[in-house]
Amino acid sequence: MIRVSQLKLSIPHTKEQLEKKLVRQLHIRPEELISYQIRRQSLDARKKPELFYVYTVDVKVKNEAMLLKHKKGSNVSHIEERPYQVPPHGTEKLNGRPVIVGSGPAGLFCAYVLAKEGYRPLVLERGADVEKRKSDVDHFWETGVLNPDSNVQFGEGGAGTFSDGKLNTLVKDKNGRNRFVLETFVKFGAAEDVLYVQKPHIGTDILIEVVRKMREEILRLGGEFSFHSQVTDLLVEQHCLQVNGTEEIPAGVAVFAIGHSARDTFEMLNRHQLPMRAKSFAVGVRVEHPQELIDQSQYGRSRGKELPAAAYKLTEKLTNGRGVYTFCMCPGGYVVNASSEEHRLAVNGMSYSDRAGKNANSAVIVTVTPEDFGSDDALAGIAFQRKLEENAWKAGQGKVPVQRFEDFRKNRISTEYGTVSPCIKGAYTLANVREIFPKELSLSLEDGILAMDHKIRGFAGEDVLLSGVESRTSSPVRIERNEQCVSEKISWIYPCGEGAGYAGGITSAAMDGIKVAEEIIRRYES
Repeated sequence: MIRVSQLKLSIPHTKEQLEKKLVRQLHIRPEELISYQIRRQSLDARKKPELFYVYTVDVKVKNEAMLLKHKKGSNVSHIEERPYQVPPHGTEKLNGRPVIVGSGPAGLFCAYVLAKEGYRPLVLERGADVEKRKSDVDHFWETGVLNPDSNVQFGEGGAGTFSDGKLNTLVKDKNGRNRFVLETFVKFGAAEDVLYVQKPHIGTDILIEVVRKMREEILRLGGEFSFHSQVTDLLVEQHCLQVNGTEEIPAGVAVFAIGHSARDTFEMLNRHQLPMRAKSFAVGVRVEHPQELIDQSQYGRSRGKELPAAAYKLTEKLTNGRGVYTFCMCPGGYVVNASSEEHRLAVNGMSYSDRAGKNANSAVIVTVTPEDFGSDDALAGIAFQRKLEENAWKAGQGKVPVQRFEDFRKNRISTEYGTVSPCIKGAYTLANVREIFPKELSLSLEDGILAMDHKIRGFAGEDVLLSGVESRTSSPVRIERNEQCVSEKISWIYPCGEGAGYAGGITSAAMDGIKVAEEIIRRYES
C-alpha cells in the first residue's frame, strides 16, 4: 500500500479532481490506479478566504514496487496495514459471565469486543434503552419533569448520546483501537467521512440509531442487556452485584463503566473502600454566538453549501495560574438542560448531524483542583459540583439561567436579550449566572472570554449569551486500577472509561472499554 500525503485541493472540488491530482502526484497513468481510500482530510485556512482541503490518501496501484523504487518526494511512502487485533485468549476459568455496569461508549465497546470473542457479557444499565431514553429526555425538556435514572446523563449510550457525538481524541494509539472504534460506528450507521475528517462527529440523531444497532449486534452474538438495573451494592466474597436493592447477580468479573455522573455508585464503591481519589476537572458556562460570526472568523467568508458549520478551540493561561479553555464545541447546535438530580441544574451542548442551528455554542471552562474543594475526601469534587448545580438551579428557579456577557461582567441580572437569542433545549430564563460561581472562578471566566476575543473578534460581545452551569466536563473521581485494569482491592472489579477517570469523550472512553476487554480476554478463557 502507498500513502500519499499533503495533497492540497481548493474548495470546492470534485472527486475527479482528487483522482487526477493523485495520478499526477504518483506519475502514473489513470489506468494504473486500482483503488484509493482517504485517510485524512483537514482544512487549510491560512490564506482565508481562499481555503483548501489537504488530504492523506492510501493508494493501490499496478507495479507498486517499481513506483516506490523511483518515487519522488517525501510525501509518497510505503505503509503496511495493521488492522486491530484482539489478543489470544487466556486459560484461567471465568466462574460466571462478565458483567458490564453501564452502557455508555466504554461499556458498549467492552461488551461488543467480549461478545465477538464469545464471552456472552451481561450489560446492566440503570437507565432506559436509547429509544425510551430519548422519549424521557424530550419529556423533561418539554415539561421540566426529571426522570433521575433516564436523562441526558443516564441511559443506553451514555452522556455522549445527547451531545454533538464528537469522535476526535488526543489519545495516542499504536494498537488500532481508534480506527476500530470509528469503523464500528460506520458499520452501524455513521457517515463514512468520520473515518477521515479532521474533527469527526456523528450527531445526536444518528448516534441514537448507532447505539441501538450496536445493542442488537451484541444480543445476536450472545450478550444480554438489562435496563432499569442499577447496581446498588457489592457482595464482595460471593462475586455478586446487588441490583435495585434486592436482586443478586453473580459476576465472574464486573466492569464498572459507570460514567462521570454516577455519584451514588461512587459513594457505594467508596463505602467498600475501593481505592479512589479526587481529581482535577473543569467547570464553567456555555457560551452562545451566532454561527455566522464563527464562520466569518474561521473561514474569512460565509461558508456557503460547500463548507461545514465552522468550529473553534481556544485556550488561555491567566495570570492567576488557572487555565481557561473551550470544550465540547457544538457548531450549529443547542445548549441542553443536562440535569440528573432534583434541584440541581447542569448544562451541556448538543448538535444534530446537519449542524443547522443558528447558534454555535461551546463550554468555556476553568480548571479546578482538589485544593478548591475544601476537603481531602475522595468524593470532595462531587460535593463541589453539587454546590454549583444547586446555585444554578436556584438562579433560574429550576430553568436554565441565561445572562448577556455585558451583564455577567457587571454582576447584574439580564432583563432582555440583545442581538443573540438562545438556542436551548429545556426551559430557560434570564438570571445572574455569575453568582453561581465563587468569585475567583467567575473572574477567571470573564478574563478568559475577554482574552479569547483577540482570537475571534466578537467572542466577548456584550450580547453574547452565557448559561450555566457546565459542571460535568469529566469525572471528579479517579478509581485506581493496576496495569491489567483491575482494582487492587477487589480483584474481580475493572474500573473503566470516563467515570473511572481513564477517558475524556466518546472515542477515548470506547478505546478504554476495548482495552479493558482485552485484559479480560488475555486472562480468561471464553
